[in-house]
Amino acid sequence: MPGPVRIRADVSEADPHTCRFVCSEVVHPDGPYAFTSPEEAAGSPLPEHLFDLGVVTHVLIAETVVTVSIRPDVEWGDLRKRIGAIIRAQADAGVPAVLASVPNLDGWVDGATRDTAALRRILDHLFEHEVNPRVASHGGRIEIVEVGDTTLKISMHGGCQGCSSSNVTIEAGVEVMVRRVAPEITEIIDVTDHARGASPYRSGPVRLVPVDQTTE
Repeated sequence: MPGPVRIRADVSEADPHTCRFVCSEVVHPDGPYAFTSPEEAAGSPLPEHLFDLGVVTHVLIAETVVTVSIRPDVEWGDLRKRIGAIIRAQADAGVPAVLASVPNLDGWVDGATRDTAALRRILDHLFEHEVNPRVASHGGRIEIVEVGDTTLKISMHGGCQGCSSSNVTIEAGVEVMVRRVAPEITEIIDVTDHARGASPYRSGPVRLVPVDQTTE
């Protein structure tokens, strides 16, 4: 996967509580995408992680630029470094920063009970239309192996197999999006044999990632 993204932080002269983070690569194509609350950011990995800081009031993502506003009673201090680290982690994850579309299937909005076939259709849509187009730009692909009532098994291929950032890909990106479209899934199981990848960083095919469903 590519090296770490380079980021320049420019605090606005007109609004000292707004800062533009200009990145050396595209954070998310198209856009712009604006988020003004944690609720709006739910399911979109980058803005969701930024709102988790507890001081962010607005996030605007437009290709290589992430503009972040913070509460007027907060100073930047080390916030710029922390935000830069979040943006870098998102780039390392190699998955979309923004969940641009959510499949409207089988009454997911109402939280209706869905069987595994319905969950599979929802997750297929997520991976094919959101996750894998971005992962492909990093030379990888993530495939769904099996969908259970509460579990999702995946396998990683290409540049993702054996990559040291594969855990970041799941925890910083895939987990967030899966939680948004399929809250029934409480565990993601990576069955990839990473030891057989081009640059293996560990051995053993199974890793369990609990999906945090708390909203606090």
